Parts: sequence; structure tokens; C-alpha cells
Amino acid sequence: MSFFEWHPVLQALAGTTFTWLLTALGAVPVLFTLRFNQKFFDGMLGLAAGVMIAASYWSLLAPAIEMSEHLGALNWVPATIGFLLGAVVLRIVDRLLPHLHPDLYVSGEAEGVASSWRRSTLLVTAITMHNFPEGLAVGVAFGAAAAGQEGATVAAAMALALGIGIQNFPEGMAVAMPLRREGVSRAKCLWYGQLSGVVEPIAGVLGAALVLMAQPILPYALAFAAGAMIFVVAEELIPEAQRKGNVDVATMGVIVGFAIMMTLDVALG
Repeated sequence: MSFFEWHPVLQALAGTTFTWLLTALGAVPVLFTLRFNQKFFDGMLGLAAGVMIAASYWSLLAPAIEMSEHLGALNWVPATIGFLLGAVVLRIVDRLLPHLHPDLYVSGEAEGVASSWRRSTLLVTAITMHNFPEGLAVGVAFGAAAAGQEGATVAAAMALALGIGIQNFPEGMAVAMPLRREGVSRAKCLWYGQLSGVVEPIAGVLGAALVLMAQPILPYALAFAAGAMIFVVAEELIPEAQRKGNVDVATMGVIVGFAIMMTLDVALG
């Protein structure tokens, strides 16, 4: 039985397991080196941001609008509501959930409400919050394809999984390398690096199952994932990519990442 004939939940699990493995692969270099090229690093963060921006439109918002054609002139309503809701929910989570970003693991202050949680636990919550929308997006895309919705195909969902996987490689590095610079052991850096992607299979299975059970919410779910991803891009990835002053390199990374994801979606989807 080919991949195209698998149950959509299994397809989502396979796709998001792939994105997790690429995240782990991105963390592997921490075992061999401490030094890295900051410009390259920031460019890769920019690339990750560009991939997520393009995926939000080509793989999520555009299909959501296409699925709402029966609404006529109001076909934009589900996409707009879902998009705004995704960003608002993630903002609320970011404001309330205690978490600590990797580059502030040793000396930085935790965000969210005050907590007595260990710093490692705070780091895990930050990683989970960041990567959950990506897994959710892939899962919802496979669920949409299985539902036979206009503008949604298994090939398009596979293209989305591939694009997310590509941008997860620098994300694994973005978690592991700052921890190593702060004196965290190589093994623990690798552990946290791969952990940044482990939530994606969980979110992917949840997203696929959810839309299969309640198909009317599908355009809202696609747009919700897009809004959550754009929040992560604007709140974390782009500011982090430009923090060291490599603004031009980071910007070109965004452009290249957008072009890669757009090409994948159009060519494969």
C-alpha cells in the first residue's frame, strides 16, 4: 500500500516524524563543535522564518479561502477569523505559560507568569509552544486532503511537511548551540535540540484527527495554524535572527526560505 493510501492520521504521523528527525539532525553538530558562524546561523533562522511565512499562505490560508468559496463574497471570513484566533491564542499562551528561550537558559529571565519550575522545564515549555503550531499545520493539511476538500491534496501536505522539515534543521541548531555556549553539556544540548521537534508528531496526529471528526471547522483550523505560525515568526524567529546585527543576511534568508517553500508547494502541490 502506497503512502497516498495510508490513513490520514498515519500520514500525519509519518510527516511530522520526518520533521522531528530533521530537527534532531540539526542539533547533531553540537556534539562536534562549539564555534559556529553567526552570520550563517542568523541566515538559517531567517530561512526558517521565510519557509513558515510562505507555508502559512500557500499551504494553509489559500486552501482555507478556496474551501469557503460557497460563502461567495464572504469567502475570506473563515480564514480571517481562524488566522486571528491562532495568533491571539498563541499570544495568550506566551503571556501566561512560564517558559524560557534557549538563548537565555543560563542568565535570562523566564517569561509568562511567575513560577518555581526548574529552568529545564521552562525551556521545554518554550520549545513546545514554538513547535506545536508547525505539527498542527501538517496534521490539518493531511486531514484536509483526506476530507476531499477543494485545494487540499496529499501532495500539498507532503510539500508542507518537507518545507517544515527543512526549516526545522536550523531550529534544532538554534536550540542546541546557544545552550552549549552557556556551558551546558553536549549530551544535554543534543537532547534539548531534538526535543524541540518531538511535540510535532503529537500535534500532527491531533490536527488530522480533529478535522476528520469535524470537517466544517477545516478552513478555520488551517487558518488557525497559519496565525499561530506567523506569531512565532514575528515574535521570535525574525527578532532572534537580527539580534546580533546581521540584518541583511537574515533578511535574505527570509527571502530564500519563502522562495523554497513557495516552489515546493506549487511544484509538488
